[in-house]
Amino acid sequence: MRVITDFPRKVREIENLWIPMPDGIKLAARVWLPEDADADPVPAILEYLPYRKRDGTVERDALTHPYFAGHGYAGVRVDMRGSGDSEGLCKGEYLKQEQDDCLAVIEWLARQPWCSGSVGMIGISWGGFNGLQVAARRPPALKAVISLCSTDDRYNDDVHYLGGAMMCDNLMWGTTAWAIAMTPPDPLIVGDRWRDLWEQRLNGNGIWMQDWFEHQRRDDFYKHGSICEDYADVEIPVYAVGGWADGYPNPIFRMLENLPGPRKGLIGPWGHKYPHFAMPGPRMGFLQECLRWWDQYLKGIDTGIADEPMLRAWIQDPARPAAIYDERPGRWVAEPSWPGPGVGQKVLNLAPHVLSEAKGDNAILEISSPQTAGLSSGAWCGYGVMPTLPVDQRSEEGNALIFETAPLTEAVEILGFPEFEVKLASDKPVALLSATLSQVFADGAASRVSYGILNLSHRNGDLEIEPLVPGQAETVRIKLRCCGQRFEAGERIRLALATSHWPIVFPTAEQATLSIHCGSSRLILPVRAPQKLDDTLGAFLGPESASPMEQEVLAKGDGFQRSVSTDQVTGETVYQVINDGGTVRHPHTGMTLSARHVDRFTIHPDDPNTAVGTCTWEKSYGRGDWQARVSVKATVRALRDVWRIETHITAHDRNEVVVDRSEVKEYPRDLN
Repeated sequence: MRVITDFPRKVREIENLWIPMPDGIKLAARVWLPEDADADPVPAILEYLPYRKRDGTVERDALTHPYFAGHGYAGVRVDMRGSGDSEGLCKGEYLKQEQDDCLAVIEWLARQPWCSGSVGMIGISWGGFNGLQVAARRPPALKAVISLCSTDDRYNDDVHYLGGAMMCDNLMWGTTAWAIAMTPPDPLIVGDRWRDLWEQRLNGNGIWMQDWFEHQRRDDFYKHGSICEDYADVEIPVYAVGGWADGYPNPIFRMLENLPGPRKGLIGPWGHKYPHFAMPGPRMGFLQECLRWWDQYLKGIDTGIADEPMLRAWIQDPARPAAIYDERPGRWVAEPSWPGPGVGQKVLNLAPHVLSEAKGDNAILEISSPQTAGLSSGAWCGYGVMPTLPVDQRSEEGNALIFETAPLTEAVEILGFPEFEVKLASDKPVALLSATLSQVFADGAASRVSYGILNLSHRNGDLEIEPLVPGQAETVRIKLRCCGQRFEAGERIRLALATSHWPIVFPTAEQATLSIHCGSSRLILPVRAPQKLDDTLGAFLGPESASPMEQEVLAKGDGFQRSVSTDQVTGETVYQVINDGGTVRHPHTGMTLSARHVDRFTIHPDDPNTAVGTCTWEKSYGRGDWQARVSVKATVRALRDVWRIETHITAHDRNEVVVDRSEVKEYPRDLN
């Protein structure tokens, strides 16, 4: 990545300033802006997060916000209430209080002498979510949004539920968020009151995942903050960005289809990172692309971006299965709108173990997968820089019903959502259906292309949940995750059907057997023919950034580990991820940090009620006499009738125990 140090405008940084809220709470902000902004005011670009501006996102901020400032903007990074160096409490994600505070921040920014009165919001993940949510509140000064790796649907396209199935990320992200919410502010910013502020968080921020287990249906809890409830609320321009390896590509297509105002989509091969430093590559000049968007909608400069195709997407060429890629080969394509006029359908019918365009076979096949089916799936959300992508799907062949085409006689490209329509019956009132689409190479290696999971009690939608009638056949439709993929001639297309998908989702309370009626079932692929528009695309510029932040590695950790092991005596299988970042020091603040986390999931293949997930985080912060550390541990047990959550937290101020607290809560299982 090219590092830029000489910008059109000289940059000054305000390490911390306080933004007052209407109730007297103050939020901490870090600001980069042109030195002459008081004389020549500039638009502000806001990134609003709970991830600690002082240390949590500091490396990314150093690459991004000074770059914007050097090109005539004020880059503003704000810690949300109850996080980082800000005052108050943060009692959950995406609450109305969070949005209200952001409205106050935007109004405050627009009044500053160095601000032109126009504000944009940018953010990835949480910051991408709240950019959309705040846009729906229509603050007058907010003129445009760039939202990366985010969602329009908090219930069914986030970390909580997938097709109505309880996600294991409910625990993994829940523990991560809990750990972040329990960390202390920096005494160099807040002074001697840091301990009081920390204790307020430790005793008041709560354990947010408990809300997610309490709310197992699509109720008002999830409708709040889901812009899909009324897309018309978001009128300002939205640039939606994501990657195929990320957990959030689906909402991009829905927002392009449904948002009423100017919108644009960009989907690369990337994981959950900004595209100028994301993996898998190729990386692109994302910050330059942002400037074109900001110049168009915050400064009124015609950059041409408004006249370009609505969607640019990376069609991936075949790549053999691997847990990590430096780059994914492929090419950029474009659609003028979505649904794209260049996208049609290819229907493949089911016969025993066969996918073809011929009429399906009337055979009925049964599947009752071991609870360990899905262990090759990798992480629900890939971060790219860590080896968490799905591995060879051949290991799943004994766990699923396999349907496969003959070797293709010509290449096939797909873009959008594959769908599977199936007639089935279950012997249990609650069951899961997992459908995995793979690309099979001549030697049998299978790379996952897409997958979908449906809790069949949600077969009529998330608002009409009802148990199955055992033995009664019904036709259901499952939408797989969107993708952009090329299949070459000689390769095969595979569909694998299973009744579990561990550890992406927890199993249902009883092990079910599904009967698949082949003759009434079909796979529908969104095929795309090459378009003339593809040949008119200009190449993206190369990646650029401001200068990276310096840091010293004081102690190397164990790094990243991911493993699966099976006890050959008991049959218990363990899936474990360890990520130990060691200890680093940030010279610009003098802060020393360490972080280590472990995710461990165990299950017996014959018993869904043995499913247990345990996640731990250990974090420490220090500088001289200031030494604070926090450790959290959360366990979820998928028992027959209840979800049991066991939590424990300890926090230390040097050797003094500040908090040592355990808790057990149970939540009745609600058709999941």
